[in-house]
Amino acid sequence: MPRSNRPRRPRDRAERNRAEEVRDERDLARSLFGGPRTETRRGREFVVQSVSASSAVKEYTCPGCALTVSPGTPHLVVWRADGLFGEQDDLASRRHWHTHCWRIS
Repeated sequence: MPRSNRPRRPRDRAERNRAEEVRDERDLARSLFGGPRTETRRGREFVVQSVSASSAVKEYTCPGCALTVSPGTPHLVVWRADGLFGEQDDLASRRHWHTHCWRIS
């Protein structure tokens, strides 16, 4: 008898709904905390991306206070969204800010 590739038991509707809820929660969390957003400061548009403590592995200098953003410190990566020389140049000039320094700037 040939082998069947079908699952032996059908997935029930409740199990599918739970999988969809988990996927929706991940998308919501990504949009609230992980995705880049656009902010306007001093008449210019900036793209702001949050970096979690576990993702922060290098040391940077914050342009707001000139102090070090240590590894393991949650912070923000900021770059211009409306630069004159294009998106690649804007990405190359991105800076790592302390969250507080960016908020008060």
